[in-house]
Amino acid sequence: MKIVLAGSNGLIGRQLASNLSNLGHSVVRVRHSAEASGNPSNLTWNPESSKLDLSQIGQVDAVINLAGEPVGSGRWTSETKRKIQDSRINGNRAIVKEIRKMEIPPRVFINGSAIGFYGNRGSELLDEKSSMGKGFLAEVCQKNEAAANDADSTETRVINLRTGVVLSTKGGALARQLPIFKLGLGGKLASGDQYLSWIHLRDEVEAIIFLLNSEIAGPVNLTSPSPCTNAEFTKALGKATKRPTLLSVPKIALSLALGAGVTDEMITAGQRVRPEVLLSSGFKFAFPDISGALESLVREGD
Repeated sequence: MKIVLAGSNGLIGRQLASNLSNLGHSVVRVRHSAEASGNPSNLTWNPESSKLDLSQIGQVDAVINLAGEPVGSGRWTSETKRKIQDSRINGNRAIVKEIRKMEIPPRVFINGSAIGFYGNRGSELLDEKSSMGKGFLAEVCQKNEAAANDADSTETRVINLRTGVVLSTKGGALARQLPIFKLGLGGKLASGDQYLSWIHLRDEVEAIIFLLNSEIAGPVNLTSPSPCTNAEFTKALGKATKRPTLLSVPKIALSLALGAGVTDEMITAGQRVRPEVLLSSGFKFAFPDISGALESLVREGD
């Protein structure tokens, strides 16, 4: 396959590009214009704008968009919120515009969304048929997916990846937590009762490749079949690092450090998500439980 991959320099994109290339696919990497690609065969763009030109690459079999401003890297100022929203919605609008101009459109457009779509739902068990939640992230995910769905046609199926917390030692939340836990300073966040829907990086990438070669369309939860509470995650990571996890961080401290938005909608929000579409389609998770996933990551470094 010839595959256009936007967001190819992110945590998921880098591994996905590598795996696809190893499988013999031709990957055209679309990177943010602020990144120096050093490769004239790659394309650069700014996903916050609506400008993108795919005409130079000819016919493609698939387009995958994983680009977007990080949501958990700091406080949500008004400018940060604008970038988070524009990078996803305008980015998809630009891609859809290019898809519509193609004489032979791609067979599939895979768009990166998130389980933030469901909002804070406590211990409620959620699948792809569950309703949209409330809050900034839920609204961004809904608009993001709506923009991607404009590419849907008899020629092109659209998949919206509702990804959970991706576990990797190369980036993301776990990479930031691991040094703290290795020092014996790790602990649960707030009450620890909030559900965490997670996925190992390897399962994330393999699931995307599985979907690429399937006939599946619509929203797909990319999460492990075994969501856990923050307290359970903390205990499992303590066991994997062989360190105590007696400390805890009160919610007020999290709000002061990260801001109320990130704390309420990400750190202490409960999302108990089940990957029903993947499971019913026969996808096999290499890391279905949190203990095995964390032990593997700590032992092997991914």
